[in-house]
Amino acid sequence: MSSTHARPVALVTGPTAGIGRVLALRLAERGYDLVLVARDRERLQALADELSRSHGATGEVLVADLSDRAGMALVEERLTDESRPVDLLVNNAGFGLKRRFSHNSVDQEQAALDILVTAVMRLTHAALGPMTARGSGGIINVASVAAYQPRGSYSAAKAWVTTFGAWASQEYAPQGVHIMTLCPGFTRTEFHQRMDVSRESVPRPLWLDVDRVVDDALADWDAGKRLSIPSRRYKLITAVSRHAPTGMLQRFQSLGRR
Repeated sequence: MSSTHARPVALVTGPTAGIGRVLALRLAERGYDLVLVARDRERLQALADELSRSHGATGEVLVADLSDRAGMALVEERLTDESRPVDLLVNNAGFGLKRRFSHNSVDQEQAALDILVTAVMRLTHAALGPMTARGSGGIINVASVAAYQPRGSYSAAKAWVTTFGAWASQEYAPQGVHIMTLCPGFTRTEFHQRMDVSRESVPRPLWLDVDRVVDDALADWDAGKRLSIPSRRYKLITAVSRHAPTGMLQRFQSLGRR
């Protein structure tokens, strides 16, 4: 999946921490230049400098709030710029809400929906135009194993991403675009810290190392897979969740919220 540039280009949303950061580092190791999208310019620039220093990769900083339509438009414009083609889009940006649905304001829920669903839809749509025209490209959409469990609006959003990815991967593979949905489980990152959630709220065996998650995901990507669920334990949990009664699964919805 290379463009006319000497190095392929990957655009990663939410790359300043967690899975997004490790993905950006791994892609730079693989020879990609990066377009880095987030709200915090200082952290973006620090990552861009690290990518250049450690891997000789160019890190293009694009400051944008994906819950804001104007910010979204900046990223869409970058994805459709035919003079600077993007070979790989990674829709990774996201956050969780600690409280239950009715305890959050509707504006909080809307912001989460905008980032978890609307951004994935709009940026995928923007990327597909030039990718299908070239007959090559790739998209990784980061969902969650929560997509297979009834865990509020977050699960519903991730279920949308997972279903959308299952369809899109089939639809656009004949046109040369590889689309994969990544569904990690509980991963040691800043995600839960930002939610003000204790790691003790999740049993220790369920926590995954972020480097392991990314390495497993990229191995699945290299193998041409359309769905990546890192670790055997979460493959099993997901398989069980697909067939378990909703009422039983709801008993575990407080995990990762305390």
